[in-house]
Amino acid sequence: MTSTALITGSSGGIGKAIAIKLAPSYKTLFLHYCSSKDQAVELAEELTRTTGTACIPVYADLSSSTGIEELISQTGRSIDALILNSGSSHYGLFQDMKEDEFHKMLALNLTSPMLLTKQFIPYMLSQKRGTVIAISSVWGENGASCEAVYSAAKGGMNTFIRSIAKELGPNGIRANAVAPGAVDTAMMLDFTEEDITELKDSIPAGRLGRPEEIADAVHFLSGESSSYINGHILAVNGAWYT
Repeated sequence: MTSTALITGSSGGIGKAIAIKLAPSYKTLFLHYCSSKDQAVELAEELTRTTGTACIPVYADLSSSTGIEELISQTGRSIDALILNSGSSHYGLFQDMKEDEFHKMLALNLTSPMLLTKQFIPYMLSQKRGTVIAISSVWGENGASCEAVYSAAKGGMNTFIRSIAKELGPNGIRANAVAPGAVDTAMMLDFTEEDITELKDSIPAGRLGRPEEIADAVHFLSGESSSYINGHILAVNGAWYT
């Protein structure tokens, strides 16, 4: 166990579940956060104590122009597994979206993950191994009314993942994405109980996904059991919109 992983957005529901699942598999695990310092620090301390992995919380605002540099100054560039989980959603009509919200949405969900990946590729190439896993969305494949920019960003991420998988595959580096459907996290708090019930009724599985189920998919894609899977967008959505 000598490798190092970085999870962006690790203090959120899905990010925390991924951290818990991956921690035993790595020597060092960087847990990135932006606004939830207490949660990130608590998670890092708990995982360090229970798994023996050095879990280190790192702060950066990846929606800002200096966020990438700020993050790398704390982690270095020797990352073997990059989990791109940072992001945010915005529910509302496209024409009502403010310009600053538009740019922040693209930065968090597309631009900064791409730029961050670019920083770690040279080390992965030097090692002839490495993995990049992005957390995408069901809307990256289908598009969603009132989430046009989010959908576009996740669609762009899917295409980016497929593209770099082809570029980096000959050098032993894999790039894949997990595309969740509706998952029971804080992102669902803006919906009413009636909305949630209606949503569940539209999902063949009859329920929302659990963060742990997304984490299981990430764990699978990061390990040797998926060594021949590259450039794949793995849908984890209970057969919703498939």
